[in-house]
Amino acid sequence: MPHIDKVIVTNVSQLRAKYGAKFRTVAAAAKHLMAADAKRGLTTRWVALDSTATMKRLKGHAVTVPSSQQQNKAAVDAVARALTPDYVLILGSVDVVPHQDLRNPVYSPGNDDDPYASGDLPYSCEQPYSRRVEDFRGPTRVVGRLPDLTGTGDAGYLSGLLKVAANYTGLTRKGFASYLGMSADAWKGSTEMSVSTVFGSSKDLQLVPPRGARWSPTLLERRSHFINCHGAPADTRFYGQRGDNYPVAHDAALIDGKLTPGTVVAAECCYGAELFDPKRARGQAGICNTYLKSKAWGFFGSSTIAYGPATGNGSADLICQYFLEAVLAGSSLGRAALEARQRFVRSASVLDPTDLKTLAQFSLMGDPSIHPVWTAHKGLSRTKAFRKAFPAAGVLPLGRSLRRDRLLRDGITLSRTVSAARRAGATRPTAKIRQVLTQAARESDLKSCSLTSFGVHHPAAALLKGPGAPPGRRSGATGVHMIIGSRRGVARGSGRRTEGRPTGASKVPRVVVVVATVRDGALERLRRLHSR
Repeated sequence: MPHIDKVIVTNVSQLRAKYGAKFRTVAAAAKHLMAADAKRGLTTRWVALDSTATMKRLKGHAVTVPSSQQQNKAAVDAVARALTPDYVLILGSVDVVPHQDLRNPVYSPGNDDDPYASGDLPYSCEQPYSRRVEDFRGPTRVVGRLPDLTGTGDAGYLSGLLKVAANYTGLTRKGFASYLGMSADAWKGSTEMSVSTVFGSSKDLQLVPPRGARWSPTLLERRSHFINCHGAPADTRFYGQRGDNYPVAHDAALIDGKLTPGTVVAAECCYGAELFDPKRARGQAGICNTYLKSKAWGFFGSSTIAYGPATGNGSADLICQYFLEAVLAGSSLGRAALEARQRFVRSASVLDPTDLKTLAQFSLMGDPSIHPVWTAHKGLSRTKAFRKAFPAAGVLPLGRSLRRDRLLRDGITLSRTVSAARRAGATRPTAKIRQVLTQAARESDLKSCSLTSFGVHHPAAALLKGPGAPPGRRSGATGVHMIIGSRRGVARGSGRRTEGRPTGASKVPRVVVVVATVRDGALERLRRLHSR
């Protein structure tokens, strides 16, 4: 059997139920993508996770309950073990192959109302099914999702996404050098740091307010989009902020069909990549789905409430930066997402509750094998002898198998060495730590505050004991304490009502989290994060 470079995993029964006779259109588009992959030197295989015969050959079990996250996780794991693909493409939205719901360590009713941080992180990990984020701190697989419209049988939409993936042609870095950088005015300093890091300059950063949602064609047509604004559940808009004013910053209805094919997006916004049924928004698809419909190649965003500091960079800022930096350096979309996750974990001394949620909630929407920035081969790979021996090698970058070996090694190392907060082993904060957290909440003008404490799991603790261990070294932090609340007042801005429910700025989360990391009762780190 030839090596399988890429697998398309889906639930055929769900697609057939969703599309009926038009499923043939989707299947034909998938075959077209597989043929296009072959011309690029990729051997692609279609795997029906609900096929008993197929999954038996792969030494796994078929998905019999489509909504079962445990069954879907086990099935994808079996496919990955049997075929060892370089790319895993999940075909379909969450009603075809569900996200994995991981318990939200920041959950606080009335503040952060997300019981789970949903996403595709566990599908990229070797670890078996679990609801604990900390079990998936060592991702190793390159995974992306091409989502159709949740709850809607629009075969033309999904076929269009498959066609875009089939017909893409990589560009030079220059094609992504100009950017649309968008930020709430309240986070100007933070976003300036982000876009300067990624693009070398923040001079083109657009602040909302004073700017608004009707972006000029010159800005919309830029292929790199970095968005640091507010989002809300089942909302088709993003919002800026100045004080209690939250004007519309981005509107799915205003960008539909107006983007340059090949656009790549990193969006920090709360619910920025939520895959909701358009019926919940008067038939308008969300911003993520609309970008993909408009021939964007990839959208990296969050399914739930995301966090970042008002000044400086952290959490959502960092993982989005890392993703775009990897894309611009020549990584495929899927490898960029994996490298962003690994780099994010690696950069943390302790993954605190907000870090864990960030890791869980950001996912890639797009074909993971797409290389937006194509770098020409150099040296011996340009010779006639090489091109004759390896005729397909001129299409995609060389050395993929070596890169996958490195990513596998790095992911395993992270899972075995990086410390993370967890509820087990929690101790109460000292009076001084409690005073610091309470004062920070008071300065942030928060209401309905709650305080939660966490222990710290040090998987590498054994390395610091026994013969050969560095003398005098200890595992590090011994606890994490978090106070969370919502800012007082009501967000004002453009809103509308859908089926009797308020949407728009009034639905924007206004959550603030203050996290203290301690060691033997002494404060080691204190940071304040705001819902995006």
